[in-house]
Amino acid sequence: MSGTLPAATPSAATAQRGTNLLGATLPPVDFYGIDELLTDEERAVRDRVRAFVDREVIPLVGPYWERAEAPVELLPKLGALGITGGDIKGYGCPGLSAVATGLARAELARGDASTSTMFGVHSSLAMTAIAVCGSEEQKQRWLPPLARMDLIGAFGLTEPFVGSDAANLQTRARRDGDAWVLDGAKRWIGNGHFADVVVIWARDEAGKVGGFLVEKGTPGYEATLMAGKWSLRAVGNADITLRGARVPLDHRLAHGRSFRDTGRVLTITRYGVACGALGNATACYEAALAYATRRQQFGKPLAAFQLIQQQLVWMLAEITQMQLLCWRLGRLLDAGAMTPEQASLAKRNNAAKARQIAADARAILGGNGILLDNIVARHQADLEAIYSYEGTAEVQTLVIGRALTGLPAF
Repeated sequence: MSGTLPAATPSAATAQRGTNLLGATLPPVDFYGIDELLTDEERAVRDRVRAFVDREVIPLVGPYWERAEAPVELLPKLGALGITGGDIKGYGCPGLSAVATGLARAELARGDASTSTMFGVHSSLAMTAIAVCGSEEQKQRWLPPLARMDLIGAFGLTEPFVGSDAANLQTRARRDGDAWVLDGAKRWIGNGHFADVVVIWARDEAGKVGGFLVEKGTPGYEATLMAGKWSLRAVGNADITLRGARVPLDHRLAHGRSFRDTGRVLTITRYGVACGALGNATACYEAALAYATRRQQFGKPLAAFQLIQQQLVWMLAEITQMQLLCWRLGRLLDAGAMTPEQASLAKRNNAAKARQIAADARAILGGNGILLDNIVARHQADLEAIYSYEGTAEVQTLVIGRALTGLPAF
């Protein structure tokens, strides 16, 4: 293979936003002027995270991904960005708009889906669970150190035999004196092997689902890093076993009493997943556009061929629609008006479209598209996990279908 793009080094960190053959800089994707719809603060957050990603994430993450190792050295730097906790107000959290939070997630994913997921598990899933379901005392205790990333959080919902049917939890919690005792297993738990606190969802003796804050080192809690993944390789997923794990009574989230409460958390975080998928798609499109304008075939750039232009235009149209969807959904979330079905539609749409954009970008790069240095292969592989996690496309379809017809099909 020949004619590859430069390896991901600091000098080439923005290779996917490269220059065309005439030396003109390829601008960030904003065909409909969505930038004008953002507030000054939202643009500042996006630009701060964008610069961080170009400087710190893109040059670093390729080898971590290849080694299947989480880039935990980025965590303190992420904590310093002022985005942890997103739109949570108070408790040391930045209280950003949902749109600003979504922009930050998109920029992180543009750099690397694993980094975005590692951050999202901590900032969105774990912290949102505490913010939505915790008592005032629990929020005061846990959210400030999590916002500083002095502590790292995880979210334990999925089980070895319970995926899409998440309400059918098999992990059990029973009251024993001054503690809750947890027994069961969890699977695919991001950050679970090194997190300081994990929100474990379990069903109590009365049949009610609740979230339990399990600290690292709790006897009876064991997390084993999963191996063999070819998607999201740079985020660690754990198998967790709970054998008589005792947690204090005040470690049960005070306002998490049913799976409906768990669903409230997932509805909010699906917005972040939709924004992340937009970031992955943007990275692939920018890489394909830069490559097509520089790569010579048959005496002219690839971008001069009609078929390549057709692919690039389709990719741009889909990304523009994804941007508008995320912007509108963020505004609805800020207004307290976003519905679970709207979040499902955004997640389903953006993950599926990003998956196809990555495939088309890989095709434009030809054989060079499978090289890790050229970033598209990494995003394409990672999008296979994003397509499925936090609600598969099939389940999201049925959620939306039920809202449209009033008839449950599952």
